[in-house]
Amino acid sequence: MLVTALTKLLNIRVPLVQGGMQWVGLPPLAAAVSNAGGLGILTALTQPNPEALREAIRETRKLTSQSFGVNITLLPSINPPDYEGYARVAVEEGVRVFETAGNNPGPLIKFFKSKGCIVIHKCTTIRHAKSAARLGVDCLSIDGFECACAGHPGEDDIGGLVLLARAAQELKIPYIASGGIADGRGLAAVLALGACGANMGTRFMCTAESPIHQKIKEKIVAATEQDTVHIFRTLHNTARVFKNAVSQEVVALERRPGGAKFEDVRHLVAGARGKVVYEVGDPDYGIWSAGVSVGLIKDIPTCEELVSRIEKETEDVIDSLANLKSVTGAKL
Repeated sequence: MLVTALTKLLNIRVPLVQGGMQWVGLPPLAAAVSNAGGLGILTALTQPNPEALREAIRETRKLTSQSFGVNITLLPSINPPDYEGYARVAVEEGVRVFETAGNNPGPLIKFFKSKGCIVIHKCTTIRHAKSAARLGVDCLSIDGFECACAGHPGEDDIGGLVLLARAAQELKIPYIASGGIADGRGLAAVLALGACGANMGTRFMCTAESPIHQKIKEKIVAATEQDTVHIFRTLHNTARVFKNAVSQEVVALERRPGGAKFEDVRHLVAGARGKVVYEVGDPDYGIWSAGVSVGLIKDIPTCEELVSRIEKETEDVIDSLANLKSVTGAKL
């Protein structure tokens, strides 16, 4: 059995969190992950309004008696969503674990902590992680360059191996790892780097309970680690997405002389097109988030099968590493 600061904090069996994912973090998946021993997460902004989130929370509660969380990601927008409304409804419905991400999370964090909630905040840099810690979050999600991170791995291009080791040097509160983790080797590796668990998005997309189309799951299984690409690099809002006709067209526009403005690619990257990808199973209809862990995914298990398998694999790796240590003075 794996016992970490995360399993103690959240009262879960396996130190795995299903990260918030637009159009994916719906009741069937969140409940399945929680039932399997991890922490399932509903994505607030997948719901059109706070009252719809209320219904999603109630639906999830019918599917699991275990704890689950809600993700609220603060995105730059001319007409921002009703973040306060989503937060208020979730707390009213008894949710006590929140995953936050994005800019200026202070007011949300303050509200959640005033209600006795647990907050996990996603960061792509150590400086942002330290700032969130000062705001009073309970745990940090350290997101390396490998991850999709709701599509946005940051601009510093620091991989998880170094970023997590830096977190161990600098942070005084627990942190989990996100990016490139899809099996027990990955979980054991980040535990060795000081993390108390892992956040997985792409791997949970490709499970039986995931709400995306079967053809997209099969596309993930067939993919390699070479099948993601960065868009919006020139706009300083980097997003890691699956490499397809649309994302390659966006990259081509960005690379042309003079570059591209957002207005030049808006029609290609509209979120509604990404939603259709998941609904109809056409991987080239729009852009959709995926981390480099697609190269590690070889099947479409149930969440129960996946979480149990990762738990056992992690324990096996930890045991095998222990065998590498020699005992001084041992007699044959």
